[in-house]
Amino acid sequence: MRTLLKGGTVVSGGGMKRADVLIDGEKIAAVGRNLKDAADAVTDVTGCLLFPGFIDAHTHFALDVAGTTTADDFFTGSRAALRGGTTTVIDFACPNKGESLHHGMELWHQKADGRTFCDYGFHMTIDDWNESIRAELPDMFARGISSFKMYMTYPAMMVGDRDMYWALKELRSLGGICGVHCENAGVIDGMIAERKAAGQTGPDAHPLTRPPYLEAEAVSRLLRIAEAAQCPVVIVHLTNGEALREVEHARRRGQRVYVETCPQYLLLDESVYFNADWSMAARYVCAPPLRERTEQDALWKALRRGEIQTVSTDHCSFTLAQKALGREDFTKIPGGLPGVETRGELLYSYGVAKKRISAGQMCRALCENPARLYGLFPRKGAVWPGSDADIVVYDPGCSHVIRAEDCAANTDYTPYEGFVTAGGIRSVWLRGTMSVENGAVLEETPRGTFMARGKNAL
Repeated sequence: MRTLLKGGTVVSGGGMKRADVLIDGEKIAAVGRNLKDAADAVTDVTGCLLFPGFIDAHTHFALDVAGTTTADDFFTGSRAALRGGTTTVIDFACPNKGESLHHGMELWHQKADGRTFCDYGFHMTIDDWNESIRAELPDMFARGISSFKMYMTYPAMMVGDRDMYWALKELRSLGGICGVHCENAGVIDGMIAERKAAGQTGPDAHPLTRPPYLEAEAVSRLLRIAEAAQCPVVIVHLTNGEALREVEHARRRGQRVYVETCPQYLLLDESVYFNADWSMAARYVCAPPLRERTEQDALWKALRRGEIQTVSTDHCSFTLAQKALGREDFTKIPGGLPGVETRGELLYSYGVAKKRISAGQMCRALCENPARLYGLFPRKGAVWPGSDADIVVYDPGCSHVIRAEDCAANTDYTPYEGFVTAGGIRSVWLRGTMSVENGAVLEETPRGTFMARGKNAL
């Protein structure tokens, strides 16, 4: 089947150009002006922008956490992702302490295989470090898992400085990349104890016990450990200017540091935690928490300058009933927000349309950079001949209001309720098949494919 997308504007990290796109089977066959190649079908996309399929490199589907399981599994989460233009997700395989990496990999394949609407891959979480774990790492690469995750907080997942140093040295020798959740666990635990002792158990205590400078301190400490290990690292879901300055210092020392942020830190602020309605405040609990509004300017500026490489979602969704598990204790509110479905439209509407970033910069953050960083480029992340025909057709004239009732995610709220978009996604093509049209997911059966990934090329 050969399909011609005619009359659109192709977006790449380098900018925009008017071009037709010829799809042949699952691949892009040609990109150029006034293509005359024979096609079985022609789709008029005049006036629309053609982005590569978005890549969300930070999702948590079917994750057991805080005494419950995320509301979105791979079936519902990937369906929502596809509706929002995300054609590839990279989820976190999370073995528990004492379990092998292979156990985590096999468990996540059981959760995802045959149940995922978009293409997918896995990062592997390292929450233990010993000879057995070290010996498993080469086989992770052989099986297409080339990126890893470590935590500096959460007792069930965190590793200490020594083990992090050893793990990073081993990943460096193998050519791997590691993302790290940076917060100072010890001081946070002390602040939590103080708030509870004072009788402060509501959501308003959450941001007060996880201040931005404790994130910045952990970023600084991680980067010194990475300097000792001579290993490149990714700072995931970075939220504030102080943490960015620590990254800047490390880059000036010659270190390779990659930074990810999320739409919630670009668009929402900590005032939501002080809502008198407990349910309204609790729904925004995530870690790191939302910050003061002034931090948003620092993040947008860094994104525009290329100092932040990727925008992922950290999609970790819960229903309001699940959030209510922490009604008497804010530390028991399951932490995380839905967002995999709305990221593309939000970044275009509040970034590109408001001239905070260009369409090319949006393409780099959502498509090209994650594809390069996580070993998928140029199969993914580009509208090029030979690349997978993953294409988001974005219509700048198709504005709408974001409402939970219209979303496909398995939650009963969206953090972006009432946000007005500048345009919207007209259609989404996954490997040559139109899978979403005018907000409707056309696929009835999941046909996502596991992506065995190579090494970082960013």
